Amino acid sequence: MDADASLLAARSEPLGLWTREAKPPQAHPDLGALRLEYTSRGDRVPVRLLLPPGGEEPFALVLLQHGLWGSKDAAYLDAAAGPWVRAGAAVASIDFPLHGERADAKLAPLLAAAVAPAADADPTTGAFVVEWVRQSVLDLARALDALQSLPAIDGARIVYAGFSLGAIIGATFCALDPRPRAAALALGGSGLGPAEADPARTVARFAPRPLLFVNATCDATIPREASEALFEAAGEPKQILWFEGTHTSLPGKALQSMWLFLKRHLGLGEAP
Repeated sequence: MDADASLLAARSEPLGLWTREAKPPQAHPDLGALRLEYTSRGDRVPVRLLLPPGGEEPFALVLLQHGLWGSKDAAYLDAAAGPWVRAGAAVASIDFPLHGERADAKLAPLLAAAVAPAADADPTTGAFVVEWVRQSVLDLARALDALQSLPAIDGARIVYAGFSLGAIIGATFCALDPRPRAAALALGGSGLGPAEADPARTVARFAPRPLLFVNATCDATIPREASEALFEAAGEPKQILWFEGTHTSLPGKALQSMWLFLKRHLGLGEAP
């Protein structure tokens, strides 16, 4: 998606950034929390930033993204983020377009068609999905622009992690943005929507930065062949791990494997 690369290179729109203190997740009341908002192609994008309860700033950053119809506040993101933040990393998440605070009941059905085989055959739906992916990729890039401006964030130590849709979009975003040092992509795949938006077209550009793919053996949403196709399209170094589970029930071992991988590239010590 070369159009996305040019989109990221030309992002001159003012961020219009503001921040304020926020409540931490109910499951992790000891963490620090900030809410950010910034502008991306005229839309306001909300961010949740979780900060370690101790340690010295600036903190290394994990940009962590949700799956289809999830949000920045999804419980499964909290399950991953809590231990990662206590281990010394800041963790930020945005709401993708049409998700969370940006939900839109009228446009959601078009996005739902993104994973349907007919999406590539329907020019209207296909064009909508491609534009949605481009907006999502730009939103992630501008999120890093905003986060890097904060004194609490070490802009030189950034990694990416995503689940399902967050992995699919993340594969394209990380390939086009040079800032993530490494990426852990869980429950993603290729060939699930319009060909122009397929992450397999761009994921090889992430090399030589390291990629970890984490998948579930009983995933009924992302076929094994789709996960393996995205892995094959990626450049070296890369690794793929399979865990017993479903699309909605990755075991704790999978999250631990993601963190062990990510922390190596953030220069952090052992996780608790």
